[in-house]
Amino acid sequence: MTDFDLSFIPALYTPTTLLPIARHKASLLYAIETHQVTVIVGQTGSGKTTQLPQYLEQAGWCADGKCVAVTQPRRVAVTTVATRVAEEMRCPVGEQVGYSIRFEDVTSAQTKIKFLTDGMLLREALVDPLLTRYSVIMVDEAHERSLSSDILLGVVKKIKKRRPELRIIVSSATLDAERFAEFFRDSDGADEQCRIISIEGRTYPVDILYLDQPAEDYVEKAVQTVFTIHQQEAPGDILVFLTGREEIESAMQKLSELASTLHPQAQALQPLPLYAGLSTDDQMYVFSEAAENTRKVILSTNIAEASVTVSGVVYVIDCGFVKLRAFNPTTNIETLTPFPVSKASAIQRAGRAGRTKPGKCLRLYTQAAYESLPATTPPEIQRSNLAPMVLQLKALGIDNIIRFDFISPPPSQLLIRAFDLLYSLGTVDEYAKLTSPLGTRMAELAIPPMMAKCLLTSSDTKFNCQSEMLTIAAMTSLQGNVWFHHSGEKKAMDASRREFAAEEGDHLTLLNVYQGFVTKGKKEAKWCHENHLNFKSMQRAVSIRNQLRRYLERLGVKVQESLAASSNPPILSTKSEPTQADKAANIVKCLVTGFFAHAAKMQPDGTFKSVSGNVTMHAHPTSLMFNRKAEFVVFHELLETGEKVYIKDISKVQKQWLLDYSGGYYNVKS
Repeated sequence: MTDFDLSFIPALYTPTTLLPIARHKASLLYAIETHQVTVIVGQTGSGKTTQLPQYLEQAGWCADGKCVAVTQPRRVAVTTVATRVAEEMRCPVGEQVGYSIRFEDVTSAQTKIKFLTDGMLLREALVDPLLTRYSVIMVDEAHERSLSSDILLGVVKKIKKRRPELRIIVSSATLDAERFAEFFRDSDGADEQCRIISIEGRTYPVDILYLDQPAEDYVEKAVQTVFTIHQQEAPGDILVFLTGREEIESAMQKLSELASTLHPQAQALQPLPLYAGLSTDDQMYVFSEAAENTRKVILSTNIAEASVTVSGVVYVIDCGFVKLRAFNPTTNIETLTPFPVSKASAIQRAGRAGRTKPGKCLRLYTQAAYESLPATTPPEIQRSNLAPMVLQLKALGIDNIIRFDFISPPPSQLLIRAFDLLYSLGTVDEYAKLTSPLGTRMAELAIPPMMAKCLLTSSDTKFNCQSEMLTIAAMTSLQGNVWFHHSGEKKAMDASRREFAAEEGDHLTLLNVYQGFVTKGKKEAKWCHENHLNFKSMQRAVSIRNQLRRYLERLGVKVQESLAASSNPPILSTKSEPTQADKAANIVKCLVTGFFAHAAKMQPDGTFKSVSGNVTMHAHPTSLMFNRKAEFVVFHELLETGEKVYIKDISKVQKQWLLDYSGGYYNVKS
């Protein structure tokens, strides 16, 4: 008698044979076999991301130690899809199916299908320029046109000529297919090189409803709409699109307050957040089934638009905005600003409602507003700070960046700005060649160029603060805040923050927090709770720091752990003996070597003016420099919300340091 396999797939999932892609399996495999490039157009939810890699593995593309690479623009998508595929293939993540994101590599020698971010595959190309490990490279969600995926397409196009056996799959949810196909066709335009295949996706109709009048406050309106749906509509989860973490947290709080007014016997309401800064575990909650008699409300950024599929969603509420990075080359400022979504995005969002049964999409804007939306979002390469990209291309041996084959060429103004910054950082010389060893080492570190420069100069004898800079680099690489408070505890949290405060500003305060954690918090879990610190974020900082340390060792940089990182570190403060003050000053001077372009001068009214672009900026309320005096400061990042530009992670500096350590970026007006 045969043994029955009783390991069922959870009911949460559509059986794979019912996914739209299943009936195209043979034709897809044939197209991939006979064409070097295949462009797949498939609605989100057609199964292309989860099923196609498995079909390729079954068809023998992973024989002889080869691997299938599937890239995603976002970390959340990488981890959730890898978990899902590993579950379907009945293996733990990290064995046949693995993933790799910045500071986290869950793969092994057995890995056949590897999910990674576009940026991680580019990093692999630094070591293996022809990506010889892979027999198939699938660039998923290419329509999002992230900076890394655009560069990856250009790099893969170069590899394609040298490796005729390599197969390239570009998958996209919108009708950009012809553009991608055109990009990969050689100048003779031979059609047999590239094939376009379309897979139908959504199966259920979605009713689209608009507002009669524009909403004054879409977060407030979204919360009211959720509550109305909850009280009046049939069962089904709700997905709300907002622009960022602050809005999501504010909506969660309002929803929790409203949910507490519901009748004890009524169906409960469970709000769940979904955004890039969440830990992998927290992101996974969104995909688990809600408790009995509970309706899930997922409050998400545009991550849920295309990268990940949440089952059970019947209602979508679209606020009509998305936060986009925009770099202004004249002011030298990169901002995250809410823009109206494009029509393509609005259609994607609505499509999330019709996955399991007929759904509804409520757009928090008028139909006239929808008609006036742009057709697509401008690609990231045309609105970003290109310094990291230029550095990466140089490290890949692509010296003539102007001649590189971009799917959308970047504006010359942005390229000039990028070279300007890299030259001042000492990364490229006057002939725009990577300097050695500084430039090549900076390219290999998985952190932005400014921070990479600080880390690599920290071992100089004049600064001698490598251990501390490793910690600061790890703490500033965390997405999201290390502080947290439950409602009503904000004062207590502020008091905790003052305990760690360093006179010099936020960077040294973060250093104090980390040192407190490694001496006390790791041993006693309640230490974090008492100090209003996020335990998971702090653990992640420890793991990022170890990873950065390993990177430095791999680059041949000697890593010396100072007393400050040993078992009983002194907390930095300028109140103690002068050696501590000197140490603190050296750390801030070292920060200036990387962040000199992010300098600002304090004005009499307490605002700041950027030194290079004369823009008015405000210290972010979460910064220690909020309502504090300082003549000059350097800052780590910048946010534009509404009318104001905020700076975060700020440290006090002296004017002379900006002149001494900026590589000639500044000079004094006589």
